[in-house]
Amino acid sequence: MSVYAVGDIQGCYKTLRALLQQIQFQPAKDTLWCAGDLINRGPDNVDTLNYLMSLPNLRIVLGNHDLHFLAIAEGVSKPHRGDTISDLLDHSDLPNFVDWLAKQPILVVDDHQKLAMVHAGLPAIWSLKEAKAHARTIEQALQGEDRKQFLKNMYGNTPSSWRQDLNEADRLRIMTNFFTRLRYYQNGGHLELTHKADQAPAGFKPWFLERHPSLAAYTILFGHWAALGNVTRPGLFGLDSGCVWGRHLTALRLDDGQLFKQPNREG
Repeated sequence: MSVYAVGDIQGCYKTLRALLQQIQFQPAKDTLWCAGDLINRGPDNVDTLNYLMSLPNLRIVLGNHDLHFLAIAEGVSKPHRGDTISDLLDHSDLPNFVDWLAKQPILVVDDHQKLAMVHAGLPAIWSLKEAKAHARTIEQALQGEDRKQFLKNMYGNTPSSWRQDLNEADRLRIMTNFFTRLRYYQNGGHLELTHKADQAPAGFKPWFLERHPSLAAYTILFGHWAALGNVTRPGLFGLDSGCVWGRHLTALRLDDGQLFKQPNREG
């Protein structure tokens, strides 16, 4: 019985299945963790979700592309150039896909194994207790009666700094941006959301160079940052290796820290 974590799948179903075959994944015995962005930009979102939904031992976090799909499905946003989610939007099972995704977490923490998984990042200004509470706030918004309003409001790069006196809408937006879009930040929690390259803009640094003391003993798993490729540092694994851009899909075996890579098979 092994536990594997995979990076951004983004609808690359053939590559996912090839990777799982490579690692000899056994659904009845093994557990799969997914670091978000399950769908979009790849060719086969329906089969990707159907397969993941069938797994008995699955833990995922939502990424920005997953939230974007929910916003479109709920009618509060429109597809962006490059989106490839029409197969989901036109499918007879659309309500089931929406319902299942909306019930998934923003942050997964295993306190026994000292593991935390998030799509983009965890800012050092938040303790683990605070991060759990903020994630739960977003999850409640997704699962509540005001889901459409939350999804409509989540778009935007402001506010860019965390403050305790933010109004509810701004507070939800910046919390969502931290969890699902964070790459670079300044001390004090100032976000920079437009820069994707592997070189930090002036005055900023990658979020993972610092962490709150309450997370010192935890290994953090994240995706989102394809430009960096796989990041392997003590207590940290970045799992987005750019599969949807023609590169690789990565799996990490949590039991021993071994990485497995599968070249893109989407053709």
